[in-house]
Amino acid sequence: MTSRRGEVWATPLQLASVVALFALWYALTETGVLPPFFFGRPLEVLKVTWVWFRSGEIYSHLAITLLETLLAFVLGTSLGLAVGLWLALARIASVVADPFIKAFNSMPRVILAPIFAVWFGLGIWSKVALGVTLVFFIVFFNVYQGVREVSPIVLANARVLGASPRALLRTVYLPSAMSWVFSSLHTSVGMAFVGAVVGEYLGSARGIGYLILQAEGTFDINTVFAGILVLTVFALILDALVTRVERSLLRWRPVQGETQSM
Repeated sequence: MTSRRGEVWATPLQLASVVALFALWYALTETGVLPPFFFGRPLEVLKVTWVWFRSGEIYSHLAITLLETLLAFVLGTSLGLAVGLWLALARIASVVADPFIKAFNSMPRVILAPIFAVWFGLGIWSKVALGVTLVFFIVFFNVYQGVREVSPIVLANARVLGASPRALLRTVYLPSAMSWVFSSLHTSVGMAFVGAVVGEYLGSARGIGYLILQAEGTFDINTVFAGILVLTVFALILDALVTRVERSLLRWRPVQGETQSM
């Protein structure tokens, strides 16, 4: 009951916090405490956002960014799941690939953006490739850890009951891996979004990142904040969708309070 009451009160408190933040921003910029040239004006930011949606100018750019995010998320998650399962189950391959995985993971992804632009052009695929590199390692390490932490007792019992390697993969390893994957989905979708926007920012002709870059070129700070506002709202929408999917697919997992009471 306590958890549900907290959820009921969470949304009004969150909305009140957003309103208070905008009110503080308005007061500080109108009184000159924060220079409007550098920090913008909240009413102007909202006006730019309203004009974007009313005129329809934002929709084509938003559609490109969301498409890039979706493709990067799906491809990065699929590759991370496949490679994570393979290396977790193939010990020799895991030992051989370990230094390469660590090297690629430690590489700053931003430096790959110009390379992807040369390889794939300035279209959506260079942004998707950048997003995939961000999503892949998050999913990979979670899947790898999830498979490695499968209980030896469960594996031994399954083998005693005559489970084949394919049956072990389907009934033991995959459920364990998917539990870890879903726990990392929020971070993964956020990274896919970041990859798409950063790729657009570094070189593109469409997308929210492109609009922000154009506004920065003309020192239009209100439009920059409008772009950031749109990105933030849709990032929260994507995160909420991931939460709904996670809850529907992991209904079998017990709630922490229920586990403790048992």
